[in-house]
Amino acid sequence: MSSSRLLVSLAAALALAAPTPAAPQPPRTARDSGARPATPSPRPTDSAARRPARPARPEPVWPVAGPEPLPGSILPGKRIVAFYGNPLSKRMGILGELPRAQMLARLDREVARWERADPGTPVQPALHLVTVVAQGSPGRDGKYRLRMTDSLIEQVSAWAASRNAIVFLDVQVGLSTLREELPRLVPFLRRPNVHLAIDPEFAMKGGTPPGRKVGTVDAADVNYASALLADLVTEHRLPPKVLVVHRFTQRMLTNASRIRLDPRVQIVVHMDGWGSPANKRATYRQFVHAEPVQFTGFKLFYKNDTKRGHPLMTPAQLLELRPKPVYIQYQ
Repeated sequence: MSSSRLLVSLAAALALAAPTPAAPQPPRTARDSGARPATPSPRPTDSAARRPARPARPEPVWPVAGPEPLPGSILPGKRIVAFYGNPLSKRMGILGELPRAQMLARLDREVARWERADPGTPVQPALHLVTVVAQGSPGRDGKYRLRMTDSLIEQVSAWAASRNAIVFLDVQVGLSTLREELPRLVPFLRRPNVHLAIDPEFAMKGGTPPGRKVGTVDAADVNYASALLADLVTEHRLPPKVLVVHRFTQRMLTNASRIRLDPRVQIVVHMDGWGSPANKRATYRQFVHAEPVQFTGFKLFYKNDTKRGHPLMTPAQLLELRPKPVYIQYQ
């Protein structure tokens, strides 16, 4: 595919991948993600009042009783600070919004801020590349997704190497599946500094094109990805991998309690909603803290978090969260 056609395809994808009010999907505010509104709820009807109350959810237990970290594990000894996006798009995130040198210099500044805020936790910089991009049109194979070229992945990997950063390959499968998309990425995932992320928002079940509703993945999908990474760690004698799963609604991740933990793969459930600091904290409590898996992450949107006059949350504010997120992503 020519570079001009690739850019056109990515421009179409932006309506899906960039969470703005004009996008076909609902805006990714923390309130839309399920945080309770400040206004009181209406009174229940008589019939609703007669319904039996749902059993109370058990109080979440943190930290999770998981496997002990293997030698070479990144988490929880370090905190990952990542820049998200795609170099072919200025709208998908900070990774592509600025020229390479400016982007990397800004990443350096964010890393330094986190080192000052939490001197006891070393910071691991990262570049988080959207490698399979959900599309608004079906494409030749009807999968509503566009695979990035190997050369683009190599380009971002070279940028990361210049900062001793790790790389995340983010997958928005559209109407495809992880079983179709991940094998193609195995040559990159064999590298010790390359890790994986799954975006359920654009993982569509039942044939609905991406962008018309929020998608979903199940524990079985996460377990498949984790097992693939674990096998690579064993086969190629790699340090443990990190697997990030985005989440800002209940249905984005089903049967979370069935996710299997393996010391070769460290799983991060990542709060991916945007909005005011209060709503972001509420979304974190409701969809990340409430269903413990292993580790937690938190996304900050330079533009969407601040466009209604709210300040961008600071490292000090994020360190007040319980559990403290060990993966921080800037978009």
